[in-house]
Amino acid sequence: MQNHIQKNYRKNNSTLNILFEDSDIIVCEKPHGTATQSRRIGSPDMVNLIKRHIYETSSDKSEPYLAVIHRLDQPVRGILVFAKTPAAAKDLNRQLQNGDFGKYYLALTNGIPADTSGTLENYLYKNPQTNTASVCDAKKKGAKKARLFYEIHNELRDFFTDTSRSTPDTINANSEDIFFSKKSANTGDEHASDIQDIFSNSTSVNNGQSTKTLLKIHLDTGRFHQIRCQLAAIGCPIVGDTKYNQGCRAKKGWQTLCLCAYKLEFTHPVTHKKMHFSLLA
Repeated sequence: MQNHIQKNYRKNNSTLNILFEDSDIIVCEKPHGTATQSRRIGSPDMVNLIKRHIYETSSDKSEPYLAVIHRLDQPVRGILVFAKTPAAAKDLNRQLQNGDFGKYYLALTNGIPADTSGTLENYLYKNPQTNTASVCDAKKKGAKKARLFYEIHNELRDFFTDTSRSTPDTINANSEDIFFSKKSANTGDEHASDIQDIFSNSTSVNNGQSTKTLLKIHLDTGRFHQIRCQLAAIGCPIVGDTKYNQGCRAKKGWQTLCLCAYKLEFTHPVTHKKMHFSLLA
């Protein structure tokens, strides 16, 4: 199997940032504003970008197989893994259903949680008319249990503010586990300056209007808009969230959603090596 580390692919003004690739899986960093999989034909979503990459780098010119394993909301930046074979897709989906994926996020919120760390556990209902989620009673038809763990983090405060660019650590494919980490850096995407401006260089900052807090989140379940909905429910909506943050809904123009899926962990479906990917050093 051949590994491709940090390979950039440009097409239709979009950059495909590949963190790891072999014959079974491909791990990419999804930028803000790009859908994981769009319903619009020809849209530059992650699936189309990756399929084009596979097609142009392979001797096989038939349509590439690609399976979506998990998704991120279109405004959310972060790490995704896709399967390149049906067997890999089956195993990764099994891991996901069994809760064997490690999914970690950074979120900048308006407001401070009552506790410096804790668990949020609710039942959520997805409203198909408004395309939003809300906390509801467990007995409500369609309600799904949602759980996440959070903590306030001082040491992560410079994640989006360090503009120095450095190369990623090398992946050693022969080691027992495979690690990828990126130094705090300018990601090179078009919204990097927006992210640096919005993510303050302090964990809790009073900007004259509201206090902003940087949270590290471990997602235990994967419900629709789960993090955004649960944080808003405790009075800590995410900065830039025009669906769940009333202060943001009142503003006009582009707003970057300050939520990033910065770390992903799972087991390789074929080699069974532990895979660790992080956008932090």
